[in-house]
Amino acid sequence: MDAIDWGIAQRIGERVAGSPPYGGVRAAAVQPLAYDFAERVGSYSGLPVPDELPPLEAVDRPAWIAANLKSMRPLLGPLSERLGDGTGPLAGPLRAASGFLLGAQVGALTGVLSQRVLGQYDVALLDSAVPPRLLLLAPNLALAARNMGVDRDELVLWVSIHEITHAVQFAGAPWLREHLGGLLRQLIDGLQVTLAGRFGRDGDARARPGRGGRPRFPDPGQLRELVERARRGELLRLTLGEDRWQLVERMQAAMSLIEGHAEHTMDAVGSEVLPSLSRLRGAMNRRRESRALPWRVLERLLGLELKLRQYELGRRFCDAVVERGGTKALARVWRGPDSLPTAAELATPEAWLARVGGSRAAARR
Repeated sequence: MDAIDWGIAQRIGERVAGSPPYGGVRAAAVQPLAYDFAERVGSYSGLPVPDELPPLEAVDRPAWIAANLKSMRPLLGPLSERLGDGTGPLAGPLRAASGFLLGAQVGALTGVLSQRVLGQYDVALLDSAVPPRLLLLAPNLALAARNMGVDRDELVLWVSIHEITHAVQFAGAPWLREHLGGLLRQLIDGLQVTLAGRFGRDGDARARPGRGGRPRFPDPGQLRELVERARRGELLRLTLGEDRWQLVERMQAAMSLIEGHAEHTMDAVGSEVLPSLSRLRGAMNRRRESRALPWRVLERLLGLELKLRQYELGRRFCDAVVERGGTKALARVWRGPDSLPTAAELATPEAWLARVGGSRAAARR
């Protein structure tokens, strides 16, 4: 039985998100250009273009929340079940109460995120049978264009190129979805064991029982360490443990490459179709850097600021690789999982080029 009340998650998410109007954003206005964008992306990146792309869909915040809750269920469902499989006369009511609370928490977080996202390539990493979607969050695009002082239709085109680049990446490198899904499954399996141990099951020493078998409360020194690590944005790392964190770092490195490659490609391809590209890039960078304090606190506590670093770190890596070895060198990242840069190589592109033989000198030999 699923321990999360997903209906509550949707309702809470919608309440938190609000539902502003579409603001004139229509996917139909961009759809005729979508395959042309994909061809440009494929030509630049060296990736084959799929015969068909998912259609661009302009959605509102409730629809985006519903899509992402659907993607979360295979991820959070197994974890919540491990926390909700108790026995005894109160087991049923307790599961219902915890399901409500978990649903409210998941919904609130998703509702908050729905206020910032502009577009999304929605791919189900844990179920390859689910077709991907190309989503444009219409109200947010309209509001962002107005707040940034840029042309709305150009912003929609720019975001569409970014998301279509993701579609070309995953279609042109079919191993990518399986690779990321495999890392995610390993993480989930490990988390199930960790959560069970911390709640005093399976004899895991990490339960640290006190008197009467109850969990022992951290001493003042441990509490200070917890607070300090949370301030440094390591709450997620602390929760997962170092062994699981290594999997997270591998996923982060892959996602940095994926996002950074989309940013890099968007600028290269977008210059051909968007007259105001440099202005759009500047406005978008300012938007990412000028988040309000509550947003920065939330991102730091949950590790969400990693997403923003992914854009910048990955884009700098791609820029440097193309500068040193050309577009053919960058295309080597799509050969297979072993060709993806590690976290250390993202910061030192020359080390990645030396490993995969992607420099201009290596290419001439």
